[in-house]
Amino acid sequence: MAGLPLVTGATGFVGSHLLTRLLETEPAIAAWSNPGGHPPDASDPRIHWQAVDILDAPAVTRALNALQPSAVYHCAGIADVGGAWQDPQRALKVNVIGTHNLLEGLRRAGGRCRVLLTGSAHVYRQSSGAIGEDSPVGPASPYGVSKLAQEMLAGRDSDCPMIITRPFNHAGPGQSAAFATSSFARQIAEIEAHAREPVVLVGNLDARRDITDVRDVVRAYALLMEHGLPDRPYNICRGEAHRIGDLLDILVGLARTRIEIRVDRSLVRPHDNPVFLGDPSRIEKEVGWRADIPIERTLADLLDDWRARLHAAS
Repeated sequence: MAGLPLVTGATGFVGSHLLTRLLETEPAIAAWSNPGGHPPDASDPRIHWQAVDILDAPAVTRALNALQPSAVYHCAGIADVGGAWQDPQRALKVNVIGTHNLLEGLRRAGGRCRVLLTGSAHVYRQSSGAIGEDSPVGPASPYGVSKLAQEMLAGRDSDCPMIITRPFNHAGPGQSAAFATSSFARQIAEIEAHAREPVVLVGNLDARRDITDVRDVVRAYALLMEHGLPDRPYNICRGEAHRIGDLLDILVGLARTRIEIRVDRSLVRPHDNPVFLGDPSRIEKEVGWRADIPIERTLADLLDDWRARLHAAS
């Protein structure tokens, strides 16, 4: 396996889509899964799976020393903003200490490969306008704090060229129901399957979010690994903020049955940002990437994916 590109967190939402993207050009890929999690699909011989706990520093170093990766896409981490409010210590531990273990392991293994850090636009201070890479940082959630600390570690602890990404919201097939549009899609699929009453429970529908299809996001990661400048952050976003209620309307319009919408106050996050909009100018100009997949297709594919998941589980 020596000399292969490595994807950490490869069984996760983004990591699994990144594997699919990279296999379009790479003959083989090394992929880390989390021990004790869902076993990866080992049917593709081009993917060399290994169970590595990112919090086990000696195990990380041993694996990197044996692998000597040609590049690292660091997707392992806690990605649920709401969940980080419930367990901030875990978000800090996985996102910060886990990243430290990876970078220290690469240093000990003599690695000098490019490392792409899947960061977050939640490092920025809240703003009512479009946020560019030079906008002030000031995270408003434990998740955002963990991602800013991750970035700071990357700038201090690494001997490798670091590609810093700041993706805004993204969605698509395979996403956890911890995220708004995926939660809506799952509830609609469950209603269609007569697995719940015909009511979709929602939080704040007036929030506006810049949402990109995950397949566009991983295409950005692949392009940034090749063309991005080290230690220079890149927003990954559409440059258009959609009202959450409008996205729900699109999904309800795709439903195969009548549905009632009901607000559940427990789903409203503390300190929820009314507008979260990014400026994609830098990545468009320097890397040649822009979001291509329409939000309507993203939502339709997400709903179809939940229908398929429920059918497979029945």
